[in-house]
Amino acid sequence: MKARIAWFAIFLTAFGMEIAGAGAQNQHPAMPMGQPSMPMGEIHKPAPPAGPLQITFGEKSATWTPATLAALPHVTVTAHNEHTKADETYSGVPLIALLTPLGVTDKPRGKDLRLYIVAAGSDGYEVVYSIGEVTPDVHDATVLVADKENGEPQNADGPLKLIATGEKRPARWVRNLVAIKVQTAE
Repeated sequence: MKARIAWFAIFLTAFGMEIAGAGAQNQHPAMPMGQPSMPMGEIHKPAPPAGPLQITFGEKSATWTPATLAALPHVTVTAHNEHTKADETYSGVPLIALLTPLGVTDKPRGKDLRLYIVAAGSDGYEVVYSIGEVTPDVHDATVLVADKENGEPQNADGPLKLIATGEKRPARWVRNLVAIKVQTAE
């Protein structure tokens, strides 16, 4: 048994791994020695390929691809991306323009303000926006389904990306956008 443990320790050491002990307090066990540690929540896996964007509201739904989205009127916005520490220019369709054909009002009042949107990426990442946050009738920011970044088709983050202006960091931006569901708070 001791021989197996010793062999395993030699194997790990040969591949630059450290066994828990001195100096390993901040080191992820699968991270090679000398590499900066990264909290588990920050490890980014490649997202599965994105399919078309499916938007649902009650019994109504619509499917959007980059080609069908390209045919709609676009707006261009500039937003600061705290992750890249740069201003980025996005072109796309305001989310509210994709929701109104399904019956979502662009001028929410009263009970309409109970509506909220759950947006999901192909990697399972989900965020929530209230209806007030996506309509210019209530909020100054723009929530955009972007198909272009800095003049080029969306690529690294999938064909469609949900972005929002006016946020301190892009925590609620969704890359590889595949689903948007409009729901009502109880």
